[in-house]
Amino acid sequence: MTAPRLVVCAPSRIEASRLAPRKQPATESGAGVAVRRVGVGPRAAARAGRRLAARSARDILVAGVAGGLQTELRTGHVVVATEVRGPDGAARACPGAPLLAALLRARGLTVHLGPILSSPRVVAGARRRDLAATGALCVDMESSWLLAAAAPATAAVVRVIADPADAPLLRPASVARFRAALRTLAACRPAFDSWAAALDDRSVLLASPRSFCAGVVRAIDVVDHALTQRGSPVYVRKQIVHNVHVVADLQQRGAVFVDELDEVPDDALVVFSAHGVSPAVRENASRRKLDVIDATCPLVSKVHSEIRRFADRGDTVIFIGHAGHEETVGTMGERPADTVLVENVADARTVQVPDPDRVSYLVQTTLSVDEVADIVTILRERFPKLRAPATDDICYATTNRQRSLQAVASESDVVLVVGSSNSSNSNRLVENSRRMGVPAYLIDDASDIDPNWLVGAGKVGVTAGASAPMSLVDEVITVIGGLGAVEVRERNVTTEDIQFSLPKEVRQP
Repeated sequence: MTAPRLVVCAPSRIEASRLAPRKQPATESGAGVAVRRVGVGPRAAARAGRRLAARSARDILVAGVAGGLQTELRTGHVVVATEVRGPDGAARACPGAPLLAALLRARGLTVHLGPILSSPRVVAGARRRDLAATGALCVDMESSWLLAAAAPATAAVVRVIADPADAPLLRPASVARFRAALRTLAACRPAFDSWAAALDDRSVLLASPRSFCAGVVRAIDVVDHALTQRGSPVYVRKQIVHNVHVVADLQQRGAVFVDELDEVPDDALVVFSAHGVSPAVRENASRRKLDVIDATCPLVSKVHSEIRRFADRGDTVIFIGHAGHEETVGTMGERPADTVLVENVADARTVQVPDPDRVSYLVQTTLSVDEVADIVTILRERFPKLRAPATDDICYATTNRQRSLQAVASESDVVLVVGSSNSSNSNRLVENSRRMGVPAYLIDDASDIDPNWLVGAGKVGVTAGASAPMSLVDEVITVIGGLGAVEVRERNVTTEDIQFSLPKEVRQP
């Protein structure tokens, strides 16, 4: 019989029985998973760990019930360990925890991520409060010793809360809570099968360039410097860049993000986002005497300048972009009466202009190079005298990230793009990969990864949109490493060394 990929270790016979498929012994489950009863307490767990090490068990998941330490954990809540701490302070990291948590949440379970503590004895009373102060979510009596002795390649720990922190132990109600926890434990089993299917060693093909571009760095620095120099609050019209993590971090420091200027108090400091604003917004800010710092990306400002120049010479300007995107709204707001929007090839085939001999086109800076080329081809066929910008409007960072994406996608089984759902350039990366026939998924961070995407994927392409922090990419690689050994190989298509100076309002003297 082929050795199982995953060994699920349960302390007691009854816990093991809830984890084994029906009509099969608790030690045989098939589907690449074996369930083992390891015994209750540190000594039994250590012995079982040594036996597993002798059998070269490389992937272990410890599962069972536990006692809660934090008051928000109730009976039936599931804790997935980010690390397992022993009483001596030693800790075993479980980097794949967010992926396992995602599988459990998909089963409709209430899941918490955090440290689990192993204790040599039952914990009650004041000792519970002391352990809660360490930040651990729950306490068991086996995980630390078992993992230390088995030393598996990958480790995961899932514990279902039986006794909450505020419930006294060894009372009649404990029996009912234990039974409820066992029912939840049984409900976890399908997720463990999915977890086993995703376990594998992989190559991560890392696209370069990726993550922040010069315009994003400048915009974030503007808000950062304004907070440091002027203090909070600093109002920001729209998201400074399209990334939920960047926005959340700046909010914690005192930035206040608003949709429109009428949410900004009179005489307050307001920052315009990297995507730019229309003249109407600038006039409103001036009329209200708001203290404005403009964080518009210089490459977006270039397109604003072009649309004014083209329209003022008598052209109708066809703007290739996405309706409702802040960059599109701000750019077309420069000359709204002389601008028409084209979003796709279908629009390009039907767009009408007053004078076909006086037509120019401009492009949103974050679009797909290939898609824009298809649109421009159609426009040139319809308007032979169509005039183009002197230089490409699609910014260098968008182009570079699309080229690096193509380099990794051509070798990958699946591609993960780190970026927020409202990030245009991130969405274009996903589309480019799929256009190449490679499945691709947009994720805000590692917690969004569905392990089912990685089943059978020996090569995973990873990149990030221009507004996504590099730290999120590092986190994705770490979490994938929780499924097996990872070899990281970088595909570098060019080196970026562009920097933009800060607005004078926040430059250091």
